[in-house]
Amino acid sequence: MKSNVCRHSVSLLLLFLSAFFFPRAEALTKQRGSNLSVSAVLVFGDSTVDPGNNNYIQTPFRSNFPPYGREFENQEATGRYTDGRLATDFIVSYVGLKEYVPPYLDPTLSLEELMTGVSFASGGSGFDPLTPRISNTIEIPKQVEYFKEYRKRLELAIGKERTDNLIKKAIFVISAGTNDLVVNYFTLPVRRKSYTISGYQHFLMQHVEQLIQSLWDQGARRIAFVGMPPIGCLPMVITLNSDNAFLQRGCIEELSLVAKDYNLKLQNKLKAIHKNLAHLGGKIFYVDIYGPVTNMIRGYDKFGFEEVANGCCGSGIIEVSFLCNPNSYVCPDASKYIFWDSIHPTEKTYYIVFKTLRHIIDMISN
Repeated sequence: MKSNVCRHSVSLLLLFLSAFFFPRAEALTKQRGSNLSVSAVLVFGDSTVDPGNNNYIQTPFRSNFPPYGREFENQEATGRYTDGRLATDFIVSYVGLKEYVPPYLDPTLSLEELMTGVSFASGGSGFDPLTPRISNTIEIPKQVEYFKEYRKRLELAIGKERTDNLIKKAIFVISAGTNDLVVNYFTLPVRRKSYTISGYQHFLMQHVEQLIQSLWDQGARRIAFVGMPPIGCLPMVITLNSDNAFLQRGCIEELSLVAKDYNLKLQNKLKAIHKNLAHLGGKIFYVDIYGPVTNMIRGYDKFGFEEVANGCCGSGIIEVSFLCNPNSYVCPDASKYIFWDSIHPTEKTYYIVFKTLRHIIDMISN
């Protein structure tokens, strides 16, 4: 493993995390129609699924300003770390509930919005409790506490029986882990002093299991658990680990292999949990994003992409969060880019990922 993975400027890495032309949400809903078997979409994790919760906490890691949201409705910078919608927005539209998953911390949410699903996710978070402390974001146990609060709010409004049924029929989406490796383990010395990389991955699996148990205890029965992308292909990671950040922009394969190994451990853990809970009505599915993103990078021209190693915002090699701001240069056509900033995918990339996981949504809904 290259030593400079751990040595580059922490101040830059504190700012980022891991984690087009396509039909509008109405068209996605039309593909499937209203799915009465899915009551809500409830989301936990990091910036890959945070639609704006960080707007409401004291953290520098935000994206509620242009050019973020350039392709969103009314070009609104909602706090999503991309130019438009997230994969979870496409999911909630696909099952016919609404167009977007809102942030739970938005104080203006209506009862209907709450009932059809919210995201508790926070950009910069992770399974390791140390990870969200780095950027002062919402740790996953706190996200679960917000979910418990959400549950109580629904019980007061619609009663316990209806709430129990709503939670039982909801799809839970969990997407996190990239920050634990990229921002935490490979940047700060704390965890490396205590864990080998394999040991650290097992440590993360313990927190994965605790999260699933916590959600299960609150009534969750349908869980889609997202794996890691090839983290060595993130533009920022390439910048910090390439021998020549400007001229040599290939993926850092040894880091992507770490993510691949993590995904294998995650799949094994989820299979074991599913086996134990299936007879009680539990459906726990692994969602692969490593493969789809790798395929997009390797066969970029087949997907209509032209740029795979740089983001659309700024130079594309280091800008993320407030470094990607109203004064930044922005590429004219983000649909030709896999990445929007130096960490996060474009809306087009999220849509392609969504298309690869639709079959999982179908299976988990039935």
